[in-house]
Amino acid sequence: MDFMKLLKSLDDFLYEVVGWIIFYPITLVRSILNPVEMLRYSDRELLKPEEEQYTDTFNPPIFLLITLLIAYLLGKVIQPQIKVSSLLSKDTDVLLFRGVVFSIFPVLMAVDLLRHQGKRVDRVALRPLFYGQCFIAAPFALAASIAGLLFEFQKIPHMIAGLLVFLVALCWYVAVEIIWFSSMLNVTRVRAACNVLVIVLLANVLVVLAALGIEYASKHAS
Repeated sequence: MDFMKLLKSLDDFLYEVVGWIIFYPITLVRSILNPVEMLRYSDRELLKPEEEQYTDTFNPPIFLLITLLIAYLLGKVIQPQIKVSSLLSKDTDVLLFRGVVFSIFPVLMAVDLLRHQGKRVDRVALRPLFYGQCFIAAPFALAASIAGLLFEFQKIPHMIAGLLVFLVALCWYVAVEIIWFSSMLNVTRVRAACNVLVIVLLANVLVVLAALGIEYASKHAS
């Protein structure tokens, strides 16, 4: 009986792994090529029963976390000597920190949308907006991670390439958010751009503060 349970567990595990291999690239490509549609898709999926949600893509928060994991593993392969901080000595610590950092963007965007819609910010109202935002935060996080990896080479050509990758990703992300905010709030693209740019600036400030906080704590802990 125990042996049969083990086989069943292995069967479920292998099926999940194969599902990841198939559906991760599908989700990534759809998020890059049709980001606004993926935002709408997420809203529709959350109206379904839980077991029927996201059957042809990844669950959005998991998609974001898997993307960060891939970016981290890529960095470990290309630049294994990189050390983020003494406080983040474990792989799980680094992944958790990156997960929190890149979750700032979808959370702030979702909260700002609710605020402009005049809705109360609570778990129920925030969830669908946050889930949709994870779809477009993931490609941005992947590109930003690759850009950071290129900067670690500390060579001019690599740094220029890293800057270009980051700027293209940032422009893509901002453009998608402007279109989405304009559609959701029924405002002009100019007004939507003002909202989005403020949130992006705020998110980057929070990311920098978090990084400085880790660096400060690391120096005083050693």
